Amino acid sequence: MKLWMRKIFVFLVAVMTLGMYIPTTHVNTVADSDSVVSEKSKEDVEHSTPPVSINRLETEDKLHPDSEKIVDDHASLMHVITNQAKEQAISKLGPRILDQVEDEVITNILPTLEEVLETLLVDAGDEELHYYGITEQPTPGYGERIFHLYDFRTKNDIAKFHVRRDNRPGEGYWFNFHYHLNEDGFEDHHTIGEIYWNKNTPPKWMS
Repeated sequence: MKLWMRKIFVFLVAVMTLGMYIPTTHVNTVADSDSVVSEKSKEDVEHSTPPVSINRLETEDKLHPDSEKIVDDHASLMHVITNQAKEQAISKLGPRILDQVEDEVITNILPTLEEVLETLLVDAGDEELHYYGITEQPTPGYGERIFHLYDFRTKNDIAKFHVRRDNRPGEGYWFNFHYHLNEDGFEDHHTIGEIYWNKNTPPKWMS
């Protein structure tokens, strides 16, 4: 074959096969590059949207004490504490006593108890509120304790909420709900309300 024909043949073959051959190394390189980009994008997403945790929220709360979220958090905490307190009062009476005085307790005692407790929590301030809690077990039998509001850090009582049995001559038994404050050494009785039982001796608390 003449030289000029051979050159034409090679040229035609090159033109016909152009674009049909893709080097393997190039494919791998592109795949590796896409993989790196994909992994990088995944890392960017993970770092840009960290999981929300209680600790993170608590940290944000401390960094932004004036945010509406903090107000909501404090309101929620107060709600939890006051609800626990009311449950303790119901538990203290026990089913035998509660069966006869439930309406008066719900109407006259629990709202006032909640109001007093909320006042104490508000007066404590936002910083102190997070360290406040109530004791979990009322005193059974004849003891007066319903619950105590106390500071987790110092273990000191802030206020003591009690109910006392008063046997008044000619009248019978009354349940006197009251509280004491640490500011006066728990000496004074601050009345929450009273409920009349009858002339018979009431059952033991929590019975």
